[in-house]
Amino acid sequence: MIDKNVVKSLVEEWLQDKDYFLVDIEISQDSRIVVEIDHADGVWIEDCVALSRYIEDRLSRDEEDYELEVGSAGLGQPFKVPQQYLNFIGEEVEVLDADGKKTRGVLKSVDGNNFVVTATEKVKVEGKKRPQLMEVDHDFEMDHVKYTKYLISFK
Repeated sequence: MIDKNVVKSLVEEWLQDKDYFLVDIEISQDSRIVVEIDHADGVWIEDCVALSRYIEDRLSRDEEDYELEVGSAGLGQPFKVPQQYLNFIGEEVEVLDADGKKTRGVLKSVDGNNFVVTATEKVKVEGKKRPQLMEVDHDFEMDHVKYTKYLISFK
């Protein structure tokens, strides 16, 4: 089986001096390699082809046959690395916390492993009979949520 660390080092070599970043590498038991990269402005197919060729030129099919797929992290898929959070500041996201509660709102800020989502919610205000719609900040830790993903809007 192909070593994931070998593939990772090849990808990191290719990524040097580029604005792309590595999202994930998966290698299945039948030697299917899937590499996901991302970029703040989106991923170009030409760059996926270039990375694929770079990896293929450095892995020997004589030693082990493999299938290689290089692509972008899909929109609407859960975030896997902190850089994805940074790329979506100001955008609407959905967070499923460790307790199973979903929060939808705008990704307000990211600081290390922590991030803040501002949601519009009904809040009971003292002196008012009915709850009022207000913006409420929710603090999360990346490694303590089940997922965070960008909400695609067709408005």
